[in-house]
Amino acid sequence: MADTVLTRSEIDERGLARLAQRLAAWTEKWFPDAYIFALAGVVLIAVAALAIGASPQSIADSFGNGFWDLTAFTLQMSMVVLTGYVVATSPPVAKLIDRLALVPSTARTAVSFVAMLSMSVSFLNWGLSLIFGGLLARAIARRKDLSVDYRALGAAAFMGLGAVWALGLSSSAAQLQATAASLPPALLKITGVLDFGTTIFTWQSLLTLAILMALTTVIAHFSAPRGAAVRTAADLGVDLDDDPSEPEPRSRPGEWLEYSVILPVLAGILTLGWLVSQFLTKPFLTVVSSLNGYLLVFLILGLVLHRTPRNFLQAVTKAVPATAGILVQFPLYAAMAAILTKATGHGGMSLSAHLAEFFSDIGGGGAFAVVIALYTAVLGLFVPSGGGKWLVEAPYVMQAATDVNMNLGWTVQIYNIAEALPNLINPFFMLPLLAVLKLRARDLVGFTFLQFVFHLPVVLLLVWLLGMTFDFVPPVIPK
Repeated sequence: MADTVLTRSEIDERGLARLAQRLAAWTEKWFPDAYIFALAGVVLIAVAALAIGASPQSIADSFGNGFWDLTAFTLQMSMVVLTGYVVATSPPVAKLIDRLALVPSTARTAVSFVAMLSMSVSFLNWGLSLIFGGLLARAIARRKDLSVDYRALGAAAFMGLGAVWALGLSSSAAQLQATAASLPPALLKITGVLDFGTTIFTWQSLLTLAILMALTTVIAHFSAPRGAAVRTAADLGVDLDDDPSEPEPRSRPGEWLEYSVILPVLAGILTLGWLVSQFLTKPFLTVVSSLNGYLLVFLILGLVLHRTPRNFLQAVTKAVPATAGILVQFPLYAAMAAILTKATGHGGMSLSAHLAEFFSDIGGGGAFAVVIALYTAVLGLFVPSGGGKWLVEAPYVMQAATDVNMNLGWTVQIYNIAEALPNLINPFFMLPLLAVLKLRARDLVGFTFLQFVFHLPVVLLLVWLLGMTFDFVPPVIPK
């Protein structure tokens, strides 16, 4: 009988938590880099195009001609990450984080507090959320009066990206659909331009956001280990002492502007004037749906918050490595989309047309919404890029939505709601956060997988029920 007595820590590692840790360890060991999936995706789509009768020449032409179709969007998505990082690491935000770290009064409240703030910030910028959440988790972990599980804190910091990122203003799919210049011509002909009034700011999307945030916060609170099961940063061998790198002192007269606040302040005033002019002369939704405007404001905000050009450029240098995956993967996603839509086979049909026909056969209503959500979540395990994956899916998914009279704005949101699910399993986008926390993916995925188990049925129910509240609106194709 004594042999069957388990410690609290051993009990916590049984069941779902134990399964999650094993899954995390398997994923970390066997999942290749996301770039490998992107390369394999190009090959797979090329083979599928051959299978429907497309000629090798048409496939090769589509690949080469479409490879740079998304140059502008690639830069824009890289800037989302860069601007979020720069703003999050600025001195004023660092001071705010230190103050916020003093708010929670108990260990479990601290975990749910980090989750809630991470998701709230993610509505503005998911890149900002990732770094902000990580720095807040570290600040709380440094408190001597709380014994908080550092793994649970880290997982909570990831919830902005892992739970609701695509329902915010930096949603890749929603931003792409609202920016005509960034849309591939083939997709523009199917969907037209969809501003945030038809996607992010619908009451159905905002309600979904509120429900998922509440659900995530509750799970984070009650899944946080207590007592003997708690593993602090010290237990995990993590050094929490920050080592901020100060810019080198000015060494010559020509550098004085690099250490001056004059130019950042003037740039900030100029940007503020432009923003005011935009709101006075254009509809509100047009202004907030502008991806270029959004990035301009965040970039100059980062410059102003860092006070001097030298500090700003130092932060940018640290942020650039986090954009590498986007820069090399998005051209491959553009090539996939081109092969899908332009390489035609028997009967003059493209692979995209065949897939659209398949999804159209499902019919409209709840069945269509649930199938698209499941398909998006599964594909996201292998193509962990919201914007890149949307470019692959959108031509046939949006065509199918048109065929079955499913509201196109809500179809984008079905994608956005479901797209976050694989982030809770595949640790690809955890990488910047893990660098801040000094942890491994397997330390967090046990907690994020638990979130996935609860999120999946709720997401499927929401996309089904709320989809019934929409009417079909034919797309308006710009001339």
